[in-house]
Order: sequence, then structure tokens, then C-alpha cells
Amino acid sequence: MKREIILDTETTGLDPTNGHRMVEIGCIELLGGVQSGKFFHSYLNPERDMPQEAERIHGLTGSFLRDKPIFASVVADFLDFIAEDTLIIHNAAFDLRFINAELARLGFAAIPMERAVDTVLMARKKFPGSPASLDALCKRFEIDLSGRKKHGALLDAELLADVYLELLGGRQVALALDRNASANKDSNVSVAARPVLEPRLFPPTPEELAAHEAMLGLLKKPLWTEN
Repeated sequence: MKREIILDTETTGLDPTNGHRMVEIGCIELLGGVQSGKFFHSYLNPERDMPQEAERIHGLTGSFLRDKPIFASVVADFLDFIAEDTLIIHNAAFDLRFINAELARLGFAAIPMERAVDTVLMARKKFPGSPASLDALCKRFEIDLSGRKKHGALLDAELLADVYLELLGGRQVALALDRNASANKDSNVSVAARPVLEPRLFPPTPEELAAHEAMLGLLKKPLWTEN
């Protein structure tokens, strides 16, 4: 079964060459296009101050991050989780630039861009000229954004998982075969409740039989009378 990793990061700024660092990383496992329930998530001590502009975006303060692990403490678990599988990233160049800067600092090989699927490029190809931000795509696909007050790596990865499936062609409609089952919330199929008629335990009356014969007389060449 195909394994893919939805990945997102939060940082102290826009460019690691200017001393900016990651402060959060979130990854979600997809198996065959379905969330497996497995994820990797960690806040990170950036070992530097938090600029106000960045704090306004993700809400992570320097004091909150001060006792969090540094990237070197979680890198083994992170690399083990992503393994060699495809990475699904919104604006992949940005996130990989920061991840590779951290890996280089620790002597690890860089993750090649060829390993990433960039959902920004997917969206621009599918909807040319339209906004391709994560917020805009969630609104386009009617994905609930009510819990997103600030950016967050794991939350944004969860939203991106839904966006990615929509960009691939839409989430699969579930088939409800139980007449008493409720329709799946992502399904366009609703299950109508049918009344159950009690079995008739008595024979028809002479009047009913006569009415039935009269109705049959109105039919032209009924099939059941032909030999």
C-alpha cells in the first residue's frame, strides 16, 4: 500500500541563511490516500529569540519554546517516521529549505526536492489564476477552518491532507448498504428510511378478488395469460 507523508513546519522567519530556525514540525501518515492515525509532531527550541512578526502568525512564544527539545534531540525519530516515502508539502521549497538547513547542521544528507509533491503547484495547475494558499483551498473545498485561529504545523498538516485528496480528484464517496445507517458526513449519498410493512396473514375478500379481476380486464394482452 502506498505510503505518503503530509508535512508542515513553523519557523522564526523566512530564511534559514539569516539565522532563522524551525519551531514546530508536524507529519501525518497516509496509506493508500487515507490517514492511518499515525503522526509525528514536535515543538522545537530554536535556540534564539522569536520575532514578533513570526509570533503573530503561529502564536508560539520564546518562553513557551524554551523548554522544548532542540532539533538534534528529535531528528532520529523524525527521519525514522518519514523514512524514504513521498512528502506532501504546501510550498515544498520553503519547508525543505529549513529542514535541510537543520539536517546539514547535524551532518545529515539533504532531502532532495524530487522527493516532494508540492500542493501549491498542484493547485495552480488545477485552478490557474486562483489563490493557492492553504486557507483559500480549504474554503474552495469546504474544509472546516473553524479550529484554525493561528498557523500550526500539525493542524495545517491535517488540513493539507484533506486538500491533497481533493486536488487528486476528491474524497471517495462511502457506500451505505445498511438501510438504518446514517449517511457518511463526506458522502453525497443519503439513505432513505423505508417503512416496513407487516405481512398479510389473511386471504383476500371476494370483493377484493373481483376488483382485481376487473383491473386485469383493463390490460391489453397481459404476459401471464400468454402460453
